[in-house]
Amino acid sequence: MAQELKLDILAFGAHPDDTELGCGGSIIKHIKQGKKVGVIDLTEGQLGSRGSIEQRYKEAAKAAEIQGLSIRENLGMEDGWFRNDKDAQDKVIEMIRKYKPEIVLANAISDRHPDHGRGANLVAEACFYSGLLKVETFHKGVKQDAWRPAALYHYIQDYHIEPDFVIDVSDYWDQKIEAVLAFSSQFYNPESKEKETPISSKSFMDFLAARARTIGRPIQAEYGEGFTCTRYIGVNDLFDLR
Repeated sequence: MAQELKLDILAFGAHPDDTELGCGGSIIKHIKQGKKVGVIDLTEGQLGSRGSIEQRYKEAAKAAEIQGLSIRENLGMEDGWFRNDKDAQDKVIEMIRKYKPEIVLANAISDRHPDHGRGANLVAEACFYSGLLKVETFHKGVKQDAWRPAALYHYIQDYHIEPDFVIDVSDYWDQKIEAVLAFSSQFYNPESKEKETPISSKSFMDFLAARARTIGRPIQAEYGEGFTCTRYIGVNDLFDLR
């Protein structure tokens, strides 16, 4: 059997477009540095007020190409109603063990959309259980080896959350926005005839830029993306810090 691709970073989003909005700049930056990065969408975004499942898949594929992702998969969980249970855990653990990432990125720990916080907890717990030998999962009928990522970080979404660290994404902001706008059914599109939502208005894109400028300012970056973590961050020495 062919060996599965090993990723450096695996980012999870409750919905297609979550990772583009929350950590797209950071994803692009690390890909430019030669890292292999993939995205797993938990749901198909079927409860969204705009667009269709078919559109979301096409948009997700376009956004993946713009960013240069190594892989993008969708677990097909039920938008709005997925739960942090064994069935969902097994699906996420299967992906972690399949791609063996060193770092996992997950939804905001709390946010306006209930799926975001629930997805954050689901992925966080799966990262732990994925390292347990007695938790069994199978991929294509073959039992998987245990694997626990070295680090888990949560990106920031709609609600303001004080970040534990910030990544300068200034050089990659335009490419991030291009990936966001690949989801043309969801975000500002003057040609769309669909119902306007809080994220489809032109002002939302202004908010996105203002948020990134606010987060980036303390580290003297034009645009920044913030992350939180649930355990201490270890560094080799004080010179590791910017």
